[in-house]
Amino acid sequence: MKKIFLTISILTLLGCGQKEENKTVESTSNVVESSIVKLNAAQITNAEIQTAKLVEKEISATIRLNGKIDVPPQNLISVSVPLGGYLKSTEMLPGKIVRKGQVLAVLEDQQYVRLQQDYLLAKVKLKVVEGEYLRQKELNASKAASDKIVQAAEGEYKNAKINVKALEENLELIGIQPKKLDETKISKRITITSPINGYVSKVNANIGKYLTPSEVLFELVNVADIHLNVSVFEKDLAALVIGQKVITYNNSNPTKKYETEIILIGHSLSADKNTEVHCHFKNYDKSLVPGMYMNAEVELKNKRAHTIHENAILRYANQDYVFIQVNKTNFEMLPVKVGAKENGLVEIENYAELNDFPIVVNGAYSLLMKLKNTEE
Repeated sequence: MKKIFLTISILTLLGCGQKEENKTVESTSNVVESSIVKLNAAQITNAEIQTAKLVEKEISATIRLNGKIDVPPQNLISVSVPLGGYLKSTEMLPGKIVRKGQVLAVLEDQQYVRLQQDYLLAKVKLKVVEGEYLRQKELNASKAASDKIVQAAEGEYKNAKINVKALEENLELIGIQPKKLDETKISKRITITSPINGYVSKVNANIGKYLTPSEVLFELVNVADIHLNVSVFEKDLAALVIGQKVITYNNSNPTKKYETEIILIGHSLSADKNTEVHCHFKNYDKSLVPGMYMNAEVELKNKRAHTIHENAILRYANQDYVFIQVNKTNFEMLPVKVGAKENGLVEIENYAELNDFPIVVNGAYSLLMKLKNTEE
C-alpha cells in the first residue's frame, strides 16, 4: 500500500509540474504572438517587404511647436474720453489702420465750453492780480504799503497761477492746446486722436451715445511689437536660447513662412509641464492678427544620430513602432522613441534596444495588419 501511495503522489506532482510548465509556455507564446509576425517566402515577396539598417549620420533636429499671435499688454491701447461727452461722429471700424495723431472721433458737450470759459477768465484774473501784486510790492519798498497787504496780494497772485495751471492741464486732457485758445476759438466739440500707429480692434459706441469717463470708446493694437507666443514642453526648454530663429506658418497657408526670433523664455511651468516662449517677427504681415493659431519650427544644431527612413515608423495606439527582422521568416514589432526628422530620415533615440537588426522600411503596414488579424 505504501508503494502504491508513493507512486500516485509522484505522478500527481509530475502532472502538476507538467501543467505549470504548459501554462508558462502558453503564456509566453501569447506574448510572442502579440508582437511577432511569421511569413513564408511567398508572403514576404507579395508584401514587398524591404529592410534596412540604422545609419549613423549628422542630422539637424527640429522642434515643432504650436502657438498663436499675441500682443503684449503695453501694446493694447484703450481709448476713452477723460471728461465724458456725446459721440458726434466717427469713421472707425474694427480692422481699420490708423496713424499716430489721426482723428478717431469727434465729441461734443457743454462742459467743454465751460472749461474753456473758466480758463480764459482765469487768465484775465491772473493778469489783474499779478499787476496788483507788483504794485503793492513797489509801494512796500518805499514803505507806502504794509507787509500784510503785500502778503495778501502775493497769496491771491499765487492762487490765480495755480488755477490757470490746473485749467491748462484739464484742457490738454481733452486735446485742447491752451496756448492756442482765445475768445474767438471757444468750441463745444473736441477731437479724440490715435496715440499710436496700429489698427482698431474694437469700437464700443455709436453716434449720439453719451460716454462716461470710465467707458472705453476704442481699442487699438500697436503692430510694431506683435508677438508669436508658443507653448514649449519642459523637455525642450534646454534647447532654446534668446535670439534663436523660429519659422512659423498657419494651416490656411502652410507654404508661406514667417521668420521670428526668440526674445523671452518663460521661467514657470504650467500644470501640463509647459511654458510660454515669446518670439518677435522680423517683418510684420497685416494678415496676422491677434488670436490666430500658428505652427512653429525651431531648427537646432546638427548632431550625430541613428536614423532610418520615415516609412519604417508606424503610429499605433499613440505609440511609435518599427518591425525588425529577427530571421528569414519572423518579424517583431518593437516600440521606438522618435527624435529629430530631416529629409525623410527619422532619428531613433532608443536604437540600442533594436540590437542592430534589419528594420522593415517597406511593407511595415502590411505586417501590422497581419499581426492584428492574427490576434483577432
